Amino acid sequence: MDRAPGLSVRLKLTLSYAGFLMLAGVLLLAAVWLFLLRYVPDRAMLYNPDDMPTGGVFPIRSALLAVFAPRAAAVLAFLLVFGLVGGWILAGRMLAPLTRIADATRRATHGSLSHRIQLPGHKDEFRELADAFDAMLARLEAHVAEQRRFAANASHELRTPLAISKSLLDVARTDPHHDTAELIDRLHTVNTRAIDLTEALLLVSRAEQRSFTRQRVDLSLMAEEATETLLPLAEKHGVTLETSGEITATTGSQPLLLQLTTNLVHNAIVHNLPDGGTVWVHTDAHPGTVTLTVENTGERLTPALVSTLTEPFQRGTERIHTDHAGVGLGLAIVKTITHAHDGTLTLTPRPAGGLRITVELPTQNPRPDGV
Repeated sequence: MDRAPGLSVRLKLTLSYAGFLMLAGVLLLAAVWLFLLRYVPDRAMLYNPDDMPTGGVFPIRSALLAVFAPRAAAVLAFLLVFGLVGGWILAGRMLAPLTRIADATRRATHGSLSHRIQLPGHKDEFRELADAFDAMLARLEAHVAEQRRFAANASHELRTPLAISKSLLDVARTDPHHDTAELIDRLHTVNTRAIDLTEALLLVSRAEQRSFTRQRVDLSLMAEEATETLLPLAEKHGVTLETSGEITATTGSQPLLLQLTTNLVHNAIVHNLPDGGTVWVHTDAHPGTVTLTVENTGERLTPALVSTLTEPFQRGTERIHTDHAGVGLGLAIVKTITHAHDGTLTLTPRPAGGLRITVELPTQNPRPDGV
């Protein structure tokens, strides 16, 4: 945005300091005039020296003004110079933190997010601003790094089905007598995976931008709907679904929260024991928060492995070779939706094997009219 040139803040502060100092000097001189010089007679007075115990000469107003005015003007000139020089120095010292913050801002606009201001000194308004800016830079750096990593992984994942499709089409072109039905089936599988991945990427982008309408959502109903939808898949894998809990009202996007719950239950079914596994889905209400907990049986997991499960495109080998391989964004979508609803996501390995995932969200915001 183009702006017309103007005075610097340092010069404005300098002029303000000098102006206030000059005003204080003028007020002081005015007080001298009002409360002292105005009571001095303006004409010479004759008196008998023998009647005055102290004797001496009684000054008149004109004589005092002749002596006082030049010296008052000199004092005002000194105050002006002192105010300008002192104000310039003080303004420079006071605005030095803003200079560091402005330099850091310019570096950030050119793409450098690794630097920090780290302003020393005790807490004040400038230090609070610098600390807030450092925190913003840290979050931006982490977000940009995550986005770059996500874009690289997404490009790699999208390149794979496109490369496979190209290879299949090349085979069909060079070998006209190739089994067409098999080729169509493989192309259908590859294209379905590419479509699922694209839809998942769009869902992640939508959740990150928080471009959704918020309304009252009951997580217990989301849990029931997700378990009913995935019941055939659970029966196919020999997994038992158990749902329990109470009404857990929160505010958010119903489609996104349903997607979150469905992803958690789907993940718990697929990553389970080969036969006879169990998935527990439980909702609970607490003061100020509601929770959705999904647990499953399965292999024992290390904390180091669990900490990576919410990263995009993290898939276990046993999942890749099944008919529900997914696109590696299930828990990444859960994490994104949770953060978009100002919640927290916690993953904990179960001692007996399997995983416990807890989503904690704020309770439903009350209406302004109190209804």
